[in-house]
Amino acid sequence: MQTRFFASQSVELAVPEEPVPIQHYLRQPQRLVSALVDPNRIEQLSKQRYKLKMRPKEFLMLKFQPTVDLRVWAKPDGTVNLVSVGCEIRGVEYIDRRFSLDLVGKLSPVEVDGVTYLKGKADLTVEVELPPPLWMTPKPLLETTGNGLLKSVLMTIKQRLMHHLLSDYHQWASGETEVSLGHRGQVFSPNTPTV
Repeated sequence: MQTRFFASQSVELAVPEEPVPIQHYLRQPQRLVSALVDPNRIEQLSKQRYKLKMRPKEFLMLKFQPTVDLRVWAKPDGTVNLVSVGCEIRGVEYIDRRFSLDLVGKLSPVEVDGVTYLKGKADLTVEVELPPPLWMTPKPLLETTGNGLLKSVLMTIKQRLMHHLLSDYHQWASGETEVSLGHRGQVFSPNTPTV
């Protein structure tokens, strides 16, 4: 039985003023990825690609662990885009062969009345052919449970964004300022590694 689940999450976050604008920070997507996801669960595959091992999940009577390959890149204005480019389900081979995951996210700095905000949205869609033991489960229960599971995944990412991103940005901006002052006030490009 083919089933589709969907969840969407938006975020708007005021950015405290720092010596280095957040657009410079956002042009280094690897820092953003580290702020959004537990570093123990992420592996950088290339400059723009990451493998994310999600925490084990339970769906009705099934236990499984999704692994998602993500492409993350930044535009010159600091807008960060994220899209899933592959996935694997560990734990239930039947589902792994009949599963697709589509994650699309965007986070942009926006200035309103002199205050910078980060505005973003993520959409997560899963299509899966459920194993025969679940075919007798009422469709509304399946949809409610599946949509709720996806919503909880996006909510976890949103909470990490709100708690870790601004903290990491503050540390990065402070480090960037110290490095700049140590070189006669020279301002480094956004690609300059920080200490």
